Amino acid sequence: MRVAIYTLGCKVNQYETQAMEAELTRRGHTLAPFDGEADAYIINTCTVTAVSDKKSRQMIRQARRRAPHAVVAVCGCYAQTDPGAVEKLGVDLVMGTNDRMGFLNALEALSPDGGQPVVDVDDALRRRTYERLPAGGLEGRTRAMLKVEDGCVNFCTYCIIPYARGPIRSLPLEEAACEAKRLAGLGYRELVLTGIEISSWGHDLKNGQGLIDLVEGVCAAAPGCRVRLGSLEPRTITEDFCRRAAALPNLCPHFHLSMQSGCDATLKRMNRKYDSERYYESVKLLRGHFDRPGITTDLIVGFPGETEAEFAQTLDFVRKCAFSALHIFPYSRRTGTPAASMPGQVPRTEKEERAHRAAEVAAELRAAWLTGGIGRTAPVLFEEEKDGLWRGHAPDYTEVYAEGVGLHNVIKEVEITGIHGDGWRGSVVK
Repeated sequence: MRVAIYTLGCKVNQYETQAMEAELTRRGHTLAPFDGEADAYIINTCTVTAVSDKKSRQMIRQARRRAPHAVVAVCGCYAQTDPGAVEKLGVDLVMGTNDRMGFLNALEALSPDGGQPVVDVDDALRRRTYERLPAGGLEGRTRAMLKVEDGCVNFCTYCIIPYARGPIRSLPLEEAACEAKRLAGLGYRELVLTGIEISSWGHDLKNGQGLIDLVEGVCAAAPGCRVRLGSLEPRTITEDFCRRAAALPNLCPHFHLSMQSGCDATLKRMNRKYDSERYYESVKLLRGHFDRPGITTDLIVGFPGETEAEFAQTLDFVRKCAFSALHIFPYSRRTGTPAASMPGQVPRTEKEERAHRAAEVAAELRAAWLTGGIGRTAPVLFEEEKDGLWRGHAPDYTEVYAEGVGLHNVIKEVEITGIHGDGWRGSVVK
């Protein structure tokens, strides 16, 4: 079959799509662009916000309109949490966030003449086994994702993902190190450790190992690869973690610390497992052990009950942390979560206005971060040529643009000479 895939959502979804792509080609199928003709269309959905649900539905309808007689198969978090809504869109196969190889088996078994839709969605909260999938990416990519964990048990009051992904399941350290070594052998220059909540890696293994043990193992197994971490919880950042992490020469000093709010009262309503003091301690620890690390975060504005004073407190805290980048999300009401029925729901216009004000602060911090990098040098992994310049990423995950020839998948030392868009302009050091 000619199979087209559209992926929404996080790096875990992207990783799982890449695994399906690799398996489909191994089975003799051909990958096709989603906006072209295909025999089967797969939509890997997201449900983190109401907008994600809407986009998922749009892509399903688009596939059905484009090819009325093709097979349309849907998986991912939206399919897991609301399979009935997905089935009503006229699809042929609905599965969720588990058993991707079984999903492909079911896709191959579908009758080309149509028939009753197949809906096979398990109870995510009953999962106990980590699903092993091939890591990596398609030919020509410089960065490979290595999924090391699935599931979350934090149950933040705004989040539907624990119900879509189930409890924590970890890839054992030895297997993760083996995969890292294999990916390095394939020519990848950077590995991204990803998962639904990688700070909880090892919790289910009950062998005393934690995330820093995994990071050390992966860095040692692939010494020629840069290793980058996915989103972290503040509790991960301890003196021991920072001391051991700073000793790893190939670990990228980029830390995405999940924040959501800088107000303790709001954090408590969110059921976050820290307060602003503990969060700021993590920021100070990172800056004490790393030379100008990139520290990025997420912010939810307009959470139920958030007053103007609480929002102002959050903005002050954001300025205090001086993030290198900030991702801002207006609160999205998710049916089935405690926050959906909380009093004090903030009107949409107010959420949008707060998001705008937060974005202005984020822009100020980003400008200060970029300005502070001018005159420094950084090893840049170049990925693609764009508008006459080569684009790549510094270890702190800032985009860098420079002139050069044949720099794909090459790491070069670059002197930062100025700001280019949302990143840096630089010159390759001869």
